[in-house]
Amino acid sequence: MQLTGLLWGAKLLRRVDFPAAEVLGPEASVDEIKDLIKRKGQIFIKPIFKGGVGKKGKSGLIGRASDIAKALEEKERLYFAKHTHGNTVSKADGVTFEGGVPAEHEVYFSISDSTEYRAPVMTITHHGGMDIEELPKDKIRVVPFDPLTGLKSFHVANALAELNAPKEIISPLVQNLSRLWTLYNNYGMSMLEINPVRMSTTTQGRLVPVACDFKCSFDIDDPSWKRLDIPAHLFASDYSEFEQEINQLRTYQGQSDVFVINEKGTITAPTFGGGANALVTELLGERATISSDFGGNPPYEKMFQISQIVFKYWLGQSNVLFIIGGKANNTDIYETFRAMADALRWFFNTYGPRPIFVVVGRGGPNLIRGMAYMKDTLESLGLPYRFFGHDSAMSEVVNYALKIDEWMAREGRRLLAAKKGIEV
Repeated sequence: MQLTGLLWGAKLLRRVDFPAAEVLGPEASVDEIKDLIKRKGQIFIKPIFKGGVGKKGKSGLIGRASDIAKALEEKERLYFAKHTHGNTVSKADGVTFEGGVPAEHEVYFSISDSTEYRAPVMTITHHGGMDIEELPKDKIRVVPFDPLTGLKSFHVANALAELNAPKEIISPLVQNLSRLWTLYNNYGMSMLEINPVRMSTTTQGRLVPVACDFKCSFDIDDPSWKRLDIPAHLFASDYSEFEQEINQLRTYQGQSDVFVINEKGTITAPTFGGGANALVTELLGERATISSDFGGNPPYEKMFQISQIVFKYWLGQSNVLFIIGGKANNTDIYETFRAMADALRWFFNTYGPRPIFVVVGRGGPNLIRGMAYMKDTLESLGLPYRFFGHDSAMSEVVNYALKIDEWMAREGRRLLAAKKGIEV
């Protein structure tokens, strides 16, 4: 769950009185845009993407204007812009108009959870406005701190002093950056990043840090994010009906993170756990219909609803239903398998039989009971299946699913359809 940009970022920053560049949304009138240009001298036009989308500047997806004609030209260019980053293609839906903030100094600042330190860390440099990965390590400070006491002013002061940052920016940053820990900690974030923080000069001649971009991620298992009243549809990475339906089911207990990989894929893989999701998504590649993480011990009702949506959209075209996850510590495998089996029975009753091979790889509490329920359901539906327990290497289970997909495409789908008397 990620948010990028100041349209919502500025609203979040106001909760801790952290200054942000003035921003207008896609509904802004010509007069409002003119007024912003008049007051700020220039504005930046940025496309709005759902979820977290990076590297927009390098892709030429940030416009700059100092008159209304240029602003409207950039609006037209960027309103429905497409952006490719890695294997992800995102489409914009609107733009923001952000007032320019003149400054001599730009700062990068972030708070994130660190698996290396097993603690939150602050990352800071006074060489902001660029990708943090491009800076040499001696120009960056990564400072772990105790989550019980939080980020303190001295953490910021010491890091900037070690970086030999200009003295005039240290005091304003010390006074303001520690507030961001309150935002991070109180609302269930796992990452907060501002790049750049521009050091603006007030009419009194004092420097004030102003956020000119914003990015954050939320821990979906922490219910604190719900207090922000953020519409669930903002966290979808695309505008497909499938993702919109799934995202309506987001709760703190049990994740429902999905991303459409290939609309013509042939393996549908409901996956449990972030580690499993990363491995499965990488190995299945374009043969997967979706990337998903349905872990977090979802209750029966939610898992049943999620499975109904997944099956409705993807089972009709799939050769393989691949239910995969690591060895769970707390997830009740019986409850999740019972919900998925019942949803599979619902799908067949609603849409008719389909030639599908089911591959299951899982471990955890009530595994045998859950597999027994799934087995009885699959046999009653006349579906071939293969189960793997927690002692099977996940990569080998994925390879098995890939081989089954190849066999299904070659002859298996035709043979199963003939056996069940259905057309393919």
